[in-house]
Amino acid sequence: MTTDTMQAATARRYGGPGVMAIETLPRPVPGPGQVLVKVAAFGVTRGDARIRGLDVPRGMGPMVRAFFGWTRPKRPVPGREFSGVISALGPGVSGWSEGEPVLGITDGMTMGAGAEYCVVTTDKMLARRPDSLTEAEAAALPFGLMTAADFLIDQMGLRAGERLLVNGGSGAVGMAATWLGAHLGARVTGVASATNHAAMTAAGAEQVADYARPLPQGPYDAILDVAGTLPYAKAAPLLAPGGRLGLVTADFAGQIGAGLRPRRGSHRLCSGVVKESPEKLARVLDLHAQGYRPEVTLLPFAQIEEAHRLASSGHKRGNVVVTL
Repeated sequence: MTTDTMQAATARRYGGPGVMAIETLPRPVPGPGQVLVKVAAFGVTRGDARIRGLDVPRGMGPMVRAFFGWTRPKRPVPGREFSGVISALGPGVSGWSEGEPVLGITDGMTMGAGAEYCVVTTDKMLARRPDSLTEAEAAALPFGLMTAADFLIDQMGLRAGERLLVNGGSGAVGMAATWLGAHLGARVTGVASATNHAAMTAAGAEQVADYARPLPQGPYDAILDVAGTLPYAKAAPLLAPGGRLGLVTADFAGQIGAGLRPRRGSHRLCSGVVKESPEKLARVLDLHAQGYRPEVTLLPFAQIEEAHRLASSGHKRGNVVVTL
């Protein structure tokens, strides 16, 4: 193998985990303001699995196809969250050095983290990896906690002493939201499969409930629906006056409805795509310094298909991370 190639995970067509393969591809070249990162670990999120399989909330399919490719993926190397070391600097880059350990998210929706190398713009979603994080933890850190913080802090304004229900609490976002809710002083109830109850309790949940049983009765000051199974019609009876419902995974109608009419009596709906920024990545690192550590399931690069199968299952615990 020549030095200008790399091994990369690819999905050349939409479908189940079986469409994942490992190919030899040209190594990317950093452009102006970019660095080349030698990837040590990358996350495989529920979002990655949804895009690969077009397993998206109702009404979102045409939008996803229009962005990622109508008949087949136009960005065949999936993955956004990564950790590694800087391998090369692009033109005009200053303040960074080859060999520096970093973590981050690839630019916009360009994907590409699921490979031996990726490029990222230095003034976007790139940060130095603290020694307190392993490479695998660093790859798992941004996605779940950034999403949880956007909803619980920025949109829902969760306060100490409030009651929070996390529906779908065992995945990357749910585990992060459970920890963050408790860290903010809320009383957290988590809903997940019984096998994940101990992990949710360790993350800070005061109470846990099995998703196969009726939801625990409120009233709750805030409900975060990560699983996408608790639209407002079902959540309303559980909400206290002035309660907020965060719709992390809603269908097209639910997203539009929440955007056009966020107020429902005394209740408020929160939704939308999380807006990434260097400031939000810095907040994630600050929350790590305050005690957050992501739950990680590790798989080697050769098991990329299994990583996507686990991410698609709906029953993973924390973050799925692939190591190279």
